[in-house]
Amino acid sequence: MIKYLDLQKINARHEEELHRAANRVISGGWYLQGSETAAFEEEYARYLSVRHCITCANGLDALTLILRAYIELGEMHAGDEILVPANTYIASILAISENGLTPVLVEPRIDTFQIDPERMEEKITSRTRGVMLVHLYGRCAYNDQICALLRRYDHLQLIEDNAQAHGCTWQHRRTGGLGDVAAHSFYPGKNLGALGDAGAVTTNRVELAEVVRALGNYGSNRKYVFDFIGRNSRIDEIQAALLRVKLNYLDADNRRRQAIASKYIAHICNPKLTVPTVDYLSNNVFHIFPLLCRHRDYLQTYLLERGIQTLIHYPIPPHRQRCYAHWNELSLPITEQIHCQELSLPLHPALTDDEVDYIIAALNDYE
Repeated sequence: MIKYLDLQKINARHEEELHRAANRVISGGWYLQGSETAAFEEEYARYLSVRHCITCANGLDALTLILRAYIELGEMHAGDEILVPANTYIASILAISENGLTPVLVEPRIDTFQIDPERMEEKITSRTRGVMLVHLYGRCAYNDQICALLRRYDHLQLIEDNAQAHGCTWQHRRTGGLGDVAAHSFYPGKNLGALGDAGAVTTNRVELAEVVRALGNYGSNRKYVFDFIGRNSRIDEIQAALLRVKLNYLDADNRRRQAIASKYIAHICNPKLTVPTVDYLSNNVFHIFPLLCRHRDYLQTYLLERGIQTLIHYPIPPHRQRCYAHWNELSLPITEQIHCQELSLPLHPALTDDEVDYIIAALNDYE
């Protein structure tokens, strides 16, 4: 069986280093908010060329803490609107709702799966305070059009959801350092994945960083002094130590992902499948390799019968979920097409060339 994502094989490549890192923490006797966390925050901030990195429990917390910090700073208020891609994973939207803000769904482009700049401006109102730019599937969502739009509406905050795009670049700058602030998830399956849950916020704004850090520490920046009604959201020392190891290999792993994706694009030739074009290779670290098929469920079964595991990202769009019942009657045809037709192929740095060739052959034989 070719697994969609083989975490055991991925992490086995660095097993000795990971064991040493974990043992260093265990023998050191300090398990939270210690030197490993401080070192990872410094190293990840340097990797992104940003001033501040604040680790937290997971990617959803990172998004939630960012928006809460804007509210505490008086820069956003209940009911204010945040533009967000309609086809994103629901976490992006949950963070907006949890803070009493209003998510405004914007359709994506069918060729890039990213938020459509042409549709963004028509959604901006007097209550719009930010754009949550989600680098879906590992492709940078930022582009010249969005850059120009944000210059015209310079009061809007650019919040990056960088959960799927660690190491991705746009004009030699890394995602997670393009906007005013960014959220990161280090869920095990991510390009930079921990061996448990973990997340981070990155920004160049000192005041915003201080408030985010306090909010994730019960609302406190000084022991037993609470300036905000906060929460407990933090990474542990073992996860920080493991992430320090894996950060050293992120760029090489991304290059392997890009090589596999390039091979898929060049050699999958089946008129029943819509495969990304060569242009899709740019500014992309391929957390997910998506293709579209009108009979997606049949294709998934066909591949599984041939020993190829795939996933769907995502079977039900946010506006069709029960928790957002007030959106259920919305018509978002591009989002709905993606959610009905998208199938994700195996793509990770431990995938072998023979496995890639086998997957391509199976897809080309699909009828």
